[in-house]
Amino acid sequence: MEEVQRHSVHTLIFRSLKRTHDMFVSNQGALPEIDEKLEKVRKSIKAKDCYQLVFDRVLKANEAKHNSSASSVSNAIEAPATPLGITDGNSKTANDKNNLALVPSGDKKPTMETTVNNSLVSAPGMRTGSGTSNTQIIPKKAPTIPKPAWHPPWKLARVISGHLGWVRCIAVEPGNEWFATGAGDRVIKIWDLATGKLKLSLTGHVSTVRGLEVSAKHPYLFSCGEDRQVKCWDLEYNKVIRHYHGHLSAVYSLSLHPTIDVLATSGRDSTARIWDMRTKANIHTLTGHTNTVASVVAQAANPQIITGSHDSTVRLWDLAAGKSVCTLTNHKKSVRSIVLHPSLYMFASASPDNIKQWRCPEGNFVQNISGHNAIVNCMAVNPDGVLVSGGDNGTMFFWDWRTGYNFQRFQAPVQPGSMDSEAGIFSMSFDHSGSRLITGEADKTIKIYKEDDEASEETHPVNWRPEILKRRKF
Repeated sequence: MEEVQRHSVHTLIFRSLKRTHDMFVSNQGALPEIDEKLEKVRKSIKAKDCYQLVFDRVLKANEAKHNSSASSVSNAIEAPATPLGITDGNSKTANDKNNLALVPSGDKKPTMETTVNNSLVSAPGMRTGSGTSNTQIIPKKAPTIPKPAWHPPWKLARVISGHLGWVRCIAVEPGNEWFATGAGDRVIKIWDLATGKLKLSLTGHVSTVRGLEVSAKHPYLFSCGEDRQVKCWDLEYNKVIRHYHGHLSAVYSLSLHPTIDVLATSGRDSTARIWDMRTKANIHTLTGHTNTVASVVAQAANPQIITGSHDSTVRLWDLAAGKSVCTLTNHKKSVRSIVLHPSLYMFASASPDNIKQWRCPEGNFVQNISGHNAIVNCMAVNPDGVLVSGGDNGTMFFWDWRTGYNFQRFQAPVQPGSMDSEAGIFSMSFDHSGSRLITGEADKTIKIYKEDDEASEETHPVNWRPEILKRRKF
């Protein structure tokens, strides 16, 4: 076979350009002449398309100006030329009543129509009649990023050991006297918050306990686990008084509605279920997710139920109708945690790609909080605006809620004798004062963190470097 001669890329591109040039070189001298009438029509159509909103006002202004020039000299002196652009609002003329549509007052924002007038001065057929224009463009303020508030750093205050498995869930009692933890050893333990001493152990689950909630209105503790069970414990008798049957697989999260006696649970069967607390009836089965629903939260205002799933979506639900009203698909990876802000009408969702903040009730995106490059299992936020995220590799990141500024990060210390791979954080919760942070970890310990009292703005300054302007919607 005859060998094909190889050429460099440069040679091949040059030959292609030459062939193209030879093909069209004969047409170079036969270009059509420009039709002036058609060009005028094209320009007039373009002017009407761009300036239709203010076209008639400019014509009226020009007519009024020509009429005033034909009047007496004294009137012409008293009535200066009408400004057609944005003015500073300080000059007052005798024709102010007629110019209200054109000249905005000092306390009003300029409309779109008045801002376009400045560009109309150079448009064909729309001259102001004078060589110089007294228009002035109001400078636009550059967008700014708010400076983050200073938060004291957090430090480890106490390590509590007692569980024989991974600590998967934490719930603080509304009176802020004790808290409960559930773990892989199938036991629910209740601890004194001030001293860290064990007060009670509750047994009844036959698999890992994954969710806990303490009722603020009743002496009840609710728990769920990988044994598909949802239990209601009476804390006056320390025994189970109700079971909620219906989930087809492991139950990963639960939440109590703050005002209505209903309970929301979610799990590996890709559903969230709403239960009547007293009758044990399954009121709604919220279907729509296509993978494990890892987190569910309930609030009094709409949307009352918010779920995050491993299918990378967050759904907002109408509790009355039992239907999804909004699906947020911004995340690219599984959403394992959702947390409500205690005072703002907002919530945050955590995924390995980003932590995202949203505004209720429509679920409007506020901002990305990026930097925690790990599987984020849990989050917590306190009334001071401190957002904490815990990773599967034992990392903890502390953020300023408003700006997304990361003011502290560290690796949680592993219990002596544990492997380095047991450095995961599975659950975290602030106490009701917001001054203590409780975490449940893979080294089977419970760690309590508190703010460093000795820190100040001088010792721990805010290292704030605003980079690319974030997309924020306040």
